[in-house]
Amino acid sequence: MVTIALALVTNGRARPNLTHTCSATDRQFIEAARTNMTALELWSDQYQSGDASAGDVVGEAHAAAKIMRSSGPTDFSLRQTQRLVIGMLTEYAKGVQIHEKHRDAGPHMYRAYGLANFAHTVLLQNQRPLARLGCDVRPLL
Repeated sequence: MVTIALALVTNGRARPNLTHTCSATDRQFIEAARTNMTALELWSDQYQSGDASAGDVVGEAHAAAKIMRSSGPTDFSLRQTQRLVIGMLTEYAKGVQIHEKHRDAGPHMYRAYGLANFAHTVLLQNQRPLARLGCDVRPLL
């Protein structure tokens, strides 16, 4: 009896919900991601032109990652995008910090851009079904 119970418990893993949703938290995630990516882009441009410090950009990236972590998209593709964006922001912040120390930031920037490309692909592949439900991800593309 115990063996059967253990087999049921260990084999009864939850399967992810692969049905698209467009909940209020999904729409909030899309808006938060759009806002934070735009802000980070502006800070990065200012950093490259010398009008902002590396600390400013790193702080913005960390703040954006924290906001992304606290969002709770219910759609499976937006959850995947969330994880990729958080990783991208983290790697980007590390890259800027390392660059500021005059070391090779290439590997971190390469990972950051790779994660951003993966997020773009996920959003592109799921754009139409999300749009049919009312979630427009075009601002993130």
